[in-house]
Amino acid sequence: MTRYEGNISAYKTISILGHCFEGTAVVHLAKHISSGAMVAIKKFDMDKIKEGAHLVEREIILTKQLHHSNLITYHTAFVSGPDVCVVSPLMAYGSCRDLLSRHFNDGLPEQAIITIIRDVFDGLDYLHRKGYIHRAIRASHILISAAGRACLSGLRYACPIVLNGRWQRSIHSFPATNGTEPFAGMSKTLMLTEKVRGCIPQLLDSTTLPRNENMECSGDCEVSNNVVNRRFSEDLHELAGLCLHREAYDRPTAGQLLTHPVFKTHKKSLTLPELLRPALPLSDRVAYDTGIFTMKFFNDEV
Repeated sequence: MTRYEGNISAYKTISILGHCFEGTAVVHLAKHISSGAMVAIKKFDMDKIKEGAHLVEREIILTKQLHHSNLITYHTAFVSGPDVCVVSPLMAYGSCRDLLSRHFNDGLPEQAIITIIRDVFDGLDYLHRKGYIHRAIRASHILISAAGRACLSGLRYACPIVLNGRWQRSIHSFPATNGTEPFAGMSKTLMLTEKVRGCIPQLLDSTTLPRNENMECSGDCEVSNNVVNRRFSEDLHELAGLCLHREAYDRPTAGQLLTHPVFKTHKKSLTLPELLRPALPLSDRVAYDTGIFTMKFFNDEV
């Protein structure tokens, strides 16, 4: 197993991928010198971060405590001068928002949508069973690895729903990014709803949903005028409808949604990397040969 040192000199910075945390953190593409592995290093400038310092601490602690293939992991975290540095695996395709804005302005292919949603549901189901709600699910927080695995990031806003060993029935603390959530929330008995800026079908391709003037939508879920006539399978439309129930009692949990027929009938004829072409996974070769030094792959709205 590769040991990732808690020292900035153990890594060779290649390029800047983007900024996050209201511009106070920079994400770098880097290479772990001893192993040659490509990684992403997020540097939080603590001199610029004041009231949000506790969010940085929360994200690091919670991310290192959770272990699931569809949640982003951290190799190590350390302090370097004024920066808190976090080293994570390189998610070579960036976020879903990056894919939509750079390569799929008319929306992702249906097979890609289903594959990504399934991974997100898996990660969210694990998070819920561990006693947390995410509260910030959006396209920029869904990252895709070179192998085609979708991972949830952005755990700084995650909220525990177990207090003194008891599951809570209500939560009264919400992040500044709070928006209408038409997505799979918690168990009906908890009467909890994940508050996000849109739902998974909207984030990946808003055209899976009806064009309803009364539907609240913001941020990542803007719809291109070129794609309103796209057609999808009935199963995918039904899944989107389940995610859009306004009442928590009518909205299935992430675990229940994983049993939806759309995932049983989905044919794995192509892998996600094949479905994402012409997008290519980021690597040190791409960064050097194309001269792209500001990829903005991990830009993160706050």
